[in-house]
Amino acid sequence: MSTAARTEPRTTPDTRTAAELCVDEDEFDALAEPWGRLHRSCGAATPFQSHAWLSSWWRSYGSPGRLRVLLVRDGARLIAAAPLMRVDRPLPALKPLGGAISDFTDVLVDDACREEGTEALLAGLYALARTALIDFGEVRPGACVEHLHARWPGPRRTLAASPCLELPPLPMEGLLKRLPTPRAQRTRAKMRKLSALGVESRVVPADEVENSVRTLLRLHQLQWQGRKVTSEHLQPRFHEHLLRSMRPMVAAGEAVVTEFSLDGEVMAADLTLLSDTLAGGYLYGAHPRLRERKVDVATMLLDASTRHTGGEHPRALSLLRGDEPYKHHWRPEPVVNQRILLARRRTAPLVSAVAWGAAARQWAKRRLREREERRSGGAGRAGNGRGGGAST
Repeated sequence: MSTAARTEPRTTPDTRTAAELCVDEDEFDALAEPWGRLHRSCGAATPFQSHAWLSSWWRSYGSPGRLRVLLVRDGARLIAAAPLMRVDRPLPALKPLGGAISDFTDVLVDDACREEGTEALLAGLYALARTALIDFGEVRPGACVEHLHARWPGPRRTLAASPCLELPPLPMEGLLKRLPTPRAQRTRAKMRKLSALGVESRVVPADEVENSVRTLLRLHQLQWQGRKVTSEHLQPRFHEHLLRSMRPMVAAGEAVVTEFSLDGEVMAADLTLLSDTLAGGYLYGAHPRLRERKVDVATMLLDASTRHTGGEHPRALSLLRGDEPYKHHWRPEPVVNQRILLARRRTAPLVSAVAWGAAARQWAKRRLREREERRSGGAGRAGNGRGGGAST
């Protein structure tokens, strides 16, 4: 874990770049335009690092006085950023904005300024680590923060985080060709049934997104009525966050909301988040009458999502966090998130404490899962959303 042989990052000012710490909420809100340029210039960025998502999340979930956003500028140009917040419990730490409803965490670095942006972030984070552990949970392979971890001069550690599943950037027909022939034939029959029933889909324009998100949330609650559902999805703060963030994200091409109608009535709605290389099915709602009509909702949703993955702009289709059996129908590839811990010598004991705590929780989860499987005879559990953000 210790890396004493590494040299400390340069802390003297660079004449080309300047790092600063943003702790003011209004200042962070005002960064939408330069942050958007940075997000578009960072090939590893996911939708969960967009300004609309993070600033909205902070307004719904943040605590006053805890904002810690490290900004790196080359002159007036924003070339790197680490969106963090200070927490004191259970241990003093700096954690990414986005919390449990975000499937991936990361910093942002402009691809054209990767070396200077990474070095400046490294120096800024190393200074912040004097009194707190830097704790990036849910880091997707290939994330920018991996470069910081590789260069970190103090104690550091990676832990396994959530499993995710991904499909390649293919149109629906391409995904069907990956399936065994009998399964592909059954899926095509389900798609023909959608057409025969007259199910119609449309992508919602930005100026109609707020009403569509309200419909999605209503259908999601109706869909899981009387069954176990992620309680956070029923909270006003979650609703406010989606209602506030989706219009600017849709307008920027960072999200797409799709409605599905039957007999002139909206019966389902889906939210898929987008970045340059990734599409993630985040949350959906479907009226119970669809299942009564024998509509295969999962096939309907996947068919709609592949319209944003297999065309001129190929994107991997992430099923986000969770390894539920129903997701394996499509033969996805496993992709495991990592938790990256960065410290200095004086905060090194915090790394060990977090690692021991994570190991204990994993042991408890395994025991609980084994007990549930014995009780249910090994039956798989159903999901209650689309991806990890929808089921954690």
